[in-house]
Amino acid sequence: FFAEMVAARYPQIRVEVYNAGVSGNTVKDLRDRWEDDVLSLSPDWVSVLIGINDLNRSLAGEPGLDPGSYYSNYSEILKMTAGKVSGITTMTPFYVSGAKGGNRAMVITALPKYVEKVKSLSSEYSTELIDLSSAFAYSAKVRGPLTYSLEAVHPSETGHMLIALKLLESVKAP
Repeated sequence: FFAEMVAARYPQIRVEVYNAGVSGNTVKDLRDRWEDDVLSLSPDWVSVLIGINDLNRSLAGEPGLDPGSYYSNYSEILKMTAGKVSGITTMTPFYVSGAKGGNRAMVITALPKYVEKVKSLSSEYSTELIDLSSAFAYSAKVRGPLTYSLEAVHPSETGHMLIALKLLESVKAP
């Protein structure tokens, strides 16, 4: 969606988009494959969206995925990237649910710790920051969470469109 939006809004900009996301990955997984799957492509710009799997698995008791470890691994990715690209956009993890209890409420309660880590890293590494957590929370409150995700983690087409729109809004055309 993002590449199509750029073509529509900024026809003078030619962009190739490579999605290096792997379903189920944590920030440790991404860090381990960052050089091969991202930097080897010699991108001009990278955007990073990761964290909800770290949060969910941390709540399930998996070690090394707590907010502090998330921060450390994410920082390594940004350290590897700094100076090799023209710019970096970091996006906060999000969870699309109106739950008041149960496991989903636990995720909603834990999410701000991960969001704050991304905001801190964005400041530390001078990245563009897109607060998807707030964008999805607002949109889901207005339209209902099922508009953006059927199961809270994976976006629907409308959810993907929201991500693309927020990314497009961050583009500064020449």
